[in-house]
Amino acid sequence: MEGSAPGEVRMSQAIQPAHSNPRGELSAGQLLKWIDATACLAGSGAGRGVQDAGDPGVPGVRNVKALKGVRPSVDDIQFEETARVGQVITIKAKVTRAFSTSMEISIKVTVQDMFTGIEKLVSVAFSTFVTKPVGTEKVNFLYEEGSITLFSLSPSLCFISRLCRVHPLLKSVDMFKFRGPSTVGDRLVFNATVNNTFQTCVEVGVRVEAFDCKEWSEGRGRHINSAFLIYNAVDDKEEMVTFPRIKPVSEVSYEHMRFSNQTTYSGGSCGYRALPRLSPCTDNNLRGYSPLDDFRRYHGAIARKRIRLSRKYVVSHKEEVPLCEHWNIDNQVSLSKGNVEALKKMAAKSGWEVTSAMEKTKMYILEEDDILSVWVEKHVERPAHLVYHLLSDFTKRPLWDPHYMSCEVIDRVSEDDQIYYITCPVVNDDKPKDLVVLVSRRRPVKDGNTYTVAVKSVILPSVPPSPQYVRSEITCAGFLIHAIDNSSCTVSYFNQISASIFPYFAGNLGGWSKSIEETAASCIQFIENATDDGLISLF
Repeated sequence: MEGSAPGEVRMSQAIQPAHSNPRGELSAGQLLKWIDATACLAGSGAGRGVQDAGDPGVPGVRNVKALKGVRPSVDDIQFEETARVGQVITIKAKVTRAFSTSMEISIKVTVQDMFTGIEKLVSVAFSTFVTKPVGTEKVNFLYEEGSITLFSLSPSLCFISRLCRVHPLLKSVDMFKFRGPSTVGDRLVFNATVNNTFQTCVEVGVRVEAFDCKEWSEGRGRHINSAFLIYNAVDDKEEMVTFPRIKPVSEVSYEHMRFSNQTTYSGGSCGYRALPRLSPCTDNNLRGYSPLDDFRRYHGAIARKRIRLSRKYVVSHKEEVPLCEHWNIDNQVSLSKGNVEALKKMAAKSGWEVTSAMEKTKMYILEEDDILSVWVEKHVERPAHLVYHLLSDFTKRPLWDPHYMSCEVIDRVSEDDQIYYITCPVVNDDKPKDLVVLVSRRRPVKDGNTYTVAVKSVILPSVPPSPQYVRSEITCAGFLIHAIDNSSCTVSYFNQISASIFPYFAGNLGGWSKSIEETAASCIQFIENATDDGLISLF
């Protein structure tokens, strides 16, 4: 371990079998303990390094005395890669910002294969430390914070393994907060509860309570730590496991208790020892439980899922490389065909997850590595062929979609393929956006009942980017219209979200906006209120 400058520490560690789980992978708890130790040293080094003169590399730190840090929270940690025995893990911690009594430390974790020399990013996170001058009130910690982090994972790992008979993999840690210290002689109780499941991941909430002898006899503990851990799981064939959906229960029942696990540790001057696990039916486990707790945890997990999605695609936003192709007479047939096939391929993917449901509308999302897609399903009381003609005419889209200011045809390639120029409103105080898109529409093949309207961006030399707009891109989008009977149909809208159009979806993913649902309702109203004269004019 080395520190190249005050407030900056770099640690490298070869992964030994003792650091791994039964699968030969670096234990997430061990990694979190190393992260914690490195961040603590970075914070301590910043305090010592700027005792006499300010450190220009640490904004806000000047003339402070030697400090010791207490970590109150850790930001969301996403694990992008798995480290294995024999590889070398490197952790870099650096104080990025400091204030009068706290500091923020950035943490970057990479793993390198010693045989190939290939280095990969494992995680990036931020930790917040509250500082105390040395020599003030003494706090005797039974476990250092890294140990608390390590022990918090143990009951949840056992829990998932026992519940699903699979190998759990920690994917991320969310909202890890330290609320208070534990002292020598305390007993620590770790409660783990499944809050919700999302296709191939499950959120486990962990609550840590500390008891001294008197508090233990009275059944009154101190809440010292809590965290939300997100796990994936793989089976014996190394394939991702899909978790069953769960629903909150409204009363204390066996069904609730079987989804809970409780572990107790007792510490003394010589360390800790495992005590028998408390029975799920004891008074200690039920004390303080409310019938509303299930609903609070269930919906809280959904809210945190939205926040993680929004953070992942907003904070990690990068300038995208344009993927749209040039449109010319030589490739128009292949582009049109590829446009339709890409939409159908997106619709056929598995793993779509419901994020909201209303009377006539459902919204789904699909995560694939760094690709996020949205599916909005609508029920419409109109024949499918009439809905097809209304939605495939993009000049009418500004009538119901507030994300479209104008839409004009610039090239009628054929009866079923047209190129449109679209302008969009301002979002986030930026310039308005514009698009050049190919719209390919297809009627059902023989014996079929699904109409297709596929959309993708193309490059047209006659319509170059304008300085008044930000040229944006639609990677793959469109409508699939499925006839239910002669008078109604289901309309499915799909969009593979690109970075340039993400701001229009960010509010929905973060949970602070219902713009997509409102647009879907407007679309339904527009279709169902269309007059017969207007429909006849389309033919």
